[in-house]
Amino acid sequence: MSDGLDGGCWRRIGAVGAVLLACSLGGCGTINEKLAAGSGDYVPQWAGGLPADAPPRPGSAKYDAWAKEMARRRAMPANERKELEKTDPSGIDRSAD
Repeated sequence: MSDGLDGGCWRRIGAVGAVLLACSLGGCGTINEKLAAGSGDYVPQWAGGLPADAPPRPGSAKYDAWAKEMARRRAMPANERKELEKTDPSGIDRSAD
C-alpha cells in the first residue's frame, strides 16, 4: 500500500514547511518592532508606559523646544538651576499640552 509519496518526498515537504515557518516568524518580528516603536506612547504609565516627565521624541516640534530649554538651563549658574529644578525638574513646558 503506497500512497505515491516516498520518505524522501516527505523530508522535502517537511524542510519546505520549516523554511516557511521560519520566514513567517521572522516577518512577525520586524512588524512588531515597528509597531512597538509608536504604540509605546499610548500605553498608560501604570501599565509600564512612558513616565509623565519623559522628554518628547526627537524630530517633533516639542523636542526642539525642550532641547533649547535644556541648553539654556545648562548655561545657567548652578544655584539658579537648582532653584528652577525645584519648581519644574523635567524642563518640559506643560502649558503647551
